[in-house]
Amino acid sequence: MLKKQIRYIYLTCLFSIIICFSSGCQKIEVDVNQEQEKFEEFIDEIFKMQVQNDTITLNYTLAEPEKYGIEPKEVTFGKYSFDSMKEDIVISENYKKRLEEFNYDALSKKQKVTFDILKDAFEAEKKYAPFLLYGEALGPTTGLQAQLPVILAEYNFYTKEDIKTYLELLPKITEYFQQVIEFEQEKSKQGLFMSDETADAIIKQCKDFIKNPEENYMIDVFNDRIENYEGLTEEEKKEMKAENKKAVLNHVIPAYEELMKQLKKLKGTGTGNKGLCRLKNGREYYEQLVKNNTGSDKTIKEIDNSLDGTITKSSLAMSIIYNKDNDIFDKYANMKFSKTNPEEILEYLKDAVVTDFPPLEDVNCNIKYVHKSLQEHLSPAFYLTPAIDNFKENNIYINEGANEGIDRIFTTIAHEGYPGHLYQSVYYNQQNPNPLRCLLNFSGYSEGWATYVEMYSYHLAGLDENLASFAEENMIATLCLYAKVDIGINYHGWDMEKTKEYLKQFGIEDEETCKTVYQAMIDEPANYLKYTLGYIEFEELRSKAEKELGSKFNLKEFHKFLLDMGPSQFYIIEKYMDQWIKEQ
Repeated sequence: MLKKQIRYIYLTCLFSIIICFSSGCQKIEVDVNQEQEKFEEFIDEIFKMQVQNDTITLNYTLAEPEKYGIEPKEVTFGKYSFDSMKEDIVISENYKKRLEEFNYDALSKKQKVTFDILKDAFEAEKKYAPFLLYGEALGPTTGLQAQLPVILAEYNFYTKEDIKTYLELLPKITEYFQQVIEFEQEKSKQGLFMSDETADAIIKQCKDFIKNPEENYMIDVFNDRIENYEGLTEEEKKEMKAENKKAVLNHVIPAYEELMKQLKKLKGTGTGNKGLCRLKNGREYYEQLVKNNTGSDKTIKEIDNSLDGTITKSSLAMSIIYNKDNDIFDKYANMKFSKTNPEEILEYLKDAVVTDFPPLEDVNCNIKYVHKSLQEHLSPAFYLTPAIDNFKENNIYINEGANEGIDRIFTTIAHEGYPGHLYQSVYYNQQNPNPLRCLLNFSGYSEGWATYVEMYSYHLAGLDENLASFAEENMIATLCLYAKVDIGINYHGWDMEKTKEYLKQFGIEDEETCKTVYQAMIDEPANYLKYTLGYIEFEELRSKAEKELGSKFNLKEFHKFLLDMGPSQFYIIEKYMDQWIKEQ
């Protein structure tokens, strides 16, 4: 588990291209209008195919699919199997061949960006083909089973038909979870199953979610939504509530029970708590996983060096601040933000970011809170990306059970809201991109951006400037430490003792803390790298732009360039940034 059309004005002329061969040069005339129109048709075709893979993707992506020429097909959670993944690889290879038939020079600038992104994505998918069974849908925090309850609870009810579709979808969870179970069983046969510790954490998450069946989160939320839904008769409300409760009790909860049962059976068949590098070809898989997760083309060695350099830089900055203010550690330990109400913080940040970020259309954002049955296992906060044709309605979830203190919620709201995920997502939608660009997932860009602006937000919080800088540098160094441990365990083969030895260098000696960090990297490899390496890539882009532009560098214009580019691989962004720098 993983919006608007572009309109171009074309010149009505032929674009002449000179292609040189060893025997001489040949002039080829290309109809620019026709080539660009065909390219739009091609990427629209990919979008329509991808968005209809499952009912949830379609519902979350489009409020009115019929306006995009899409008629909803069967109600389904989609396919999750080794065979379906192999089929997807074949489809990607065919699309890549068709993509390469286009005349690149005849495309518009925006189309060239899309071309570059797609070509690289198709090539990456082919490289990933040998590692299909290494992939993992389940995980204690970011896994399918942990996130699905919230995704279903937020299923969009644009019309009465959407409610009916939702009620038709719920019973199909049994079949979908069975596919996931069969995939895990195949992983087990190949010696690729998860560690017992990870399995136990997933089992506990499932157990907590279904603990009180009659009062299940999905029953309570649905009842509230239906009760407040306009246009339903009292009889319809009663029938829908009853049907939902029946589906949750007879399908959703049994699906989670069966998943728990099968995971318990598979325990002991994995390689143990040792990291990906202990698997056959595990290092090669990890390299590909890191590239896919981050959108960076850095080698593991280069990433290691970048992390070491960033830690050194942040440590030096903190030392300089300490030399100015010997009480800075105490101030940091007792740091409190003046604003702690999430809604107030959102409104404040809306205005505070206008100096360094381009204007944003006004949108609605609801602050919601994670249900108690899910608190232990979900992230401290998360933003749900809205439909591309309904991007004015946004939701941010806060997990009170996972936050280290509500008084530090300021930077979390910056990460999820302004100028983080909400801002970036809405801004890009406002540019009217081809819908396919909004469907493609580049976690390194999205999480890297949110982390980059989270660091920026310390300086908007009304803190003493020294304290703001100290807090920022401390967070950067901490993220880098986590990323170092991730690489250490999953690529270099660090055991628990080596991990403790590394963390001890930075004053982290608490046994439980070390165990928690170690297990997090075993549970969800390369997860922290999305945030950390993504942040570093943005910082490197900024440093390059500042160096080359000198006095011409404008932070707001730089941010505008990054946001106009939209989610992408970093090496593609850099290619177009070089052009942007020349234009300044």
